[in-house]
Amino acid sequence: MIMSARLWRRRPAYSGRWEAARLSPLILTALIAGLAFSTPREIAFSRLLPVAPALAAAMWPVLPTILLGAFCLLLMIVLSFLHTDLGTQYTAAAIVAVTLAAAYGSHVRLQREETLFQIRLVADAAQKVLLRPLPRRIEGVEIESLYLAAQEQARIGGDFYEAIGTPHGVRLLIGDVRGKGLSAVGAASAVISCFREAAYDEPDLQGIVHRLETAVRRHSAAFPAQDQPEHFATALLTEIPHDGGYVRLLNCGHPPPLIAHHGEVRVLVPTIASPPLNLAALIGDRYWVDVVAFAPGDQLLLYTDGVSEARDHAGEFFPLPDWMRRQALEQPRELLDRLHRALLQHSGGRLDDDIAALALRTSNPQDRGTVGIEG
Repeated sequence: MIMSARLWRRRPAYSGRWEAARLSPLILTALIAGLAFSTPREIAFSRLLPVAPALAAAMWPVLPTILLGAFCLLLMIVLSFLHTDLGTQYTAAAIVAVTLAAAYGSHVRLQREETLFQIRLVADAAQKVLLRPLPRRIEGVEIESLYLAAQEQARIGGDFYEAIGTPHGVRLLIGDVRGKGLSAVGAASAVISCFREAAYDEPDLQGIVHRLETAVRRHSAAFPAQDQPEHFATALLTEIPHDGGYVRLLNCGHPPPLIAHHGEVRVLVPTIASPPLNLAALIGDRYWVDVVAFAPGDQLLLYTDGVSEARDHAGEFFPLPDWMRRQALEQPRELLDRLHRALLQHSGGRLDDDIAALALRTSNPQDRGTVGIEG
């Protein structure tokens, strides 16, 4: 009974439709009783009374389900005094049998809901460790995040991000482990943990990515599988120096970010492609850093392929650059909220891949313009 009460209280208070649905067994009972008392005996609506406790088992705890069954049995007894040839004993036996079965079904359902609730608590705790809430501002850089896991009932998946203020400036990471859902969480955790250490220690982005490469390779070796050569992660490393004015980007096979400047949106395709993490041994380990102007008021959007590859019913990808060009230079939070709504509308409310996005805007008054390309 304690577990039943706990789960009863956990129902979302914001859901008016759920509150109305919980009353449906009572409404059904009243409807059947009213018809049974007001219609001729030959119609025998009373035979529908076992349906009410069966419906209650889907949404009520055990005790209320039993009480409703007892009430239906009492109604049947009262009806038997008005109509002696209703077959009361058969209907009463059906009410008792259905009520006992419904009570057991309600007990099993509550146990499963309790298990799911505990799993969600663990997932929420894991998310706070893996994807801890980002500060909304680091050294004059406004940062907002969006994360949606595609796997049903999951809170975390294979997409990841992090933002840290370091002695070298604000450094950010966004990436995507091959696969989705809980199966990719381990590799994502290894990458993020490594980044949180390397971002402080390494003087440049190339040093960070070498350490991330090693972390993914070690994780892949510790959890071997038949497709181990395909264990990889795309990643985008970003650095905004203390004096601002520009941003450094190192793209390891990740979707290119977008930058909005005075109403113009550019796709920041890397000058030279760098290999995804754990594929450097196969295609080379040369990493290239692009330097792009990032003036005060500019918007920088980092995202995973779940955003750009979201499909509609016709199989068309979400037109992210075109969508970005139609947006005004809103606050980063407003930009991501609009992106969230646009993705759900485009995909019909169903996401096929994990989604992560970071929106950045600098308020640093200095503007050094475009510095060029570092190799």
